[in-house]
Amino acid sequence: MRTDDFRPSDNVEDDRVASASRGGIPGGAGGLGIGTVIIIGLISWYFGIDPSVLLNGAQILTGGTPSQQTSDAPPVSAGTPKDPTGKFVAMVLGDTEDRWTEIFAAAGKTYHPPKLRLFSGSEPTPCAFAQSAMGPFYCPRDQRIYLDTAFFNDLQSKFGGCTNSSACRFSEAYVIAHEVGHHVQDELGILPRVMEAQQASASKAESNRLQVRVELQADCLAGVWANRAQQKHNFLDPGDVDQALQTASAIGDDRLQKQAQGYVVPDAFTHGTSEQRKRWFMIGFNQGKVSACDTMSADAL
Repeated sequence: MRTDDFRPSDNVEDDRVASASRGGIPGGAGGLGIGTVIIIGLISWYFGIDPSVLLNGAQILTGGTPSQQTSDAPPVSAGTPKDPTGKFVAMVLGDTEDRWTEIFAAAGKTYHPPKLRLFSGSEPTPCAFAQSAMGPFYCPRDQRIYLDTAFFNDLQSKFGGCTNSSACRFSEAYVIAHEVGHHVQDELGILPRVMEAQQASASKAESNRLQVRVELQADCLAGVWANRAQQKHNFLDPGDVDQALQTASAIGDDRLQKQAQGYVVPDAFTHGTSEQRKRWFMIGFNQGKVSACDTMSADAL
């Protein structure tokens, strides 16, 4: 993957140094100890939207109540980081801004790009107290993506999402583009509608099924970005897409549940199977159209 022609975003908020010095979770995330948070992260590898969904569910299971102890993220000036990893994140984010601005403009709409907050270890957010073990996520309450770049190392060392640091570049870009996909859903009014439907759902399993559709659509939207960026820059190297598909496979619910507990519980899925994640990314990548990403239809899964 080459980013030479990508425009670096100035919407990156780099809080890595300060967050590393602040230490871990304050009194547990609304009563959850750090061990529980790490277990949540390792079992589900919560790669997606608002981790308070999982944290609140864990509190119910452990006899607690859903946490309301969230806070605004600390004020941090936005810009473009100077280190290689920060620059790469800014480059990918910048190109998502440009491509989604074009896509929205073609539909007569205006795209408002998200901020992306880099942190190290932990970070307070309006959605939940972010921890590295949760993986990256999008918080609709402040329209920010939260990313501890240590996740990129874990793609290789823990989950085998890519084979080496060079091959991982597009897998890392896919991670960022997936989270941007959630912001696109927010911009289009999809997230608020799904959240209302989840609140009205009759069971946790039904709510989870809605979440799967949201996550697969974000995978598809990541593919749409990759399609448009490839048309614009011809930035992909041979094998890059295969690596992104390997990453999608590595973080499928079925594979993660099998690794963590030895069996699969479909009703507990929140992100879709490995096959579903790969399939929807490729639908977006092959067709390059938002309209192709209709995971909400009855027969989509």
